Amino acid sequence: MVIPRALRDEVGLRAGEVELTRDGAGLRIEPVAGEGLVEEQGLLVIAAGGPAIDDDDVQTLRDAVQR
Repeated sequence: MVIPRALRDEVGLRAGEVELTRDGAGLRIEPVAGEGLVEEQGLLVIAAGGPAIDDDDVQTLRDAVQR
């Protein structure tokens, strides 16, 4: 399956494993996320479709915003 680059860029989809599920009459494509938080352009980000976060992860995000 080929997803046009402009659409991939718009939704932040990068090369890697994806999960494909039926969504009504369409398909939903979501990246299989890595572990926990990742840093992107100096910001801590929860990877799409990633694992549930706990209170420590939330506090880490709050502290990063206050910098």
